[in-house]
Amino acid sequence: MAKRCFFSGKSPMVGNNVSHANNKNKRKLYPNLRTIRLTLEDGSKVKLKVAASTLRTMKKSV
Repeated sequence: MAKRCFFSGKSPMVGNNVSHANNKNKRKLYPNLRTIRLTLEDGSKVKLKVAASTLRTMKKSV
């Protein structure tokens, strides 16, 4: 499954590890994903991957 937030669309970024000697190595920066379960109106349950920052925003609006 993709490492992508269902609501905000956040996905891995590419960057560099930079050493003290200024050597650069490629790395990936992953979003802080959490798996949540939502109950739909018909009673079925769905698992979604959501970024932690998106969860905090969702809690503010409720």
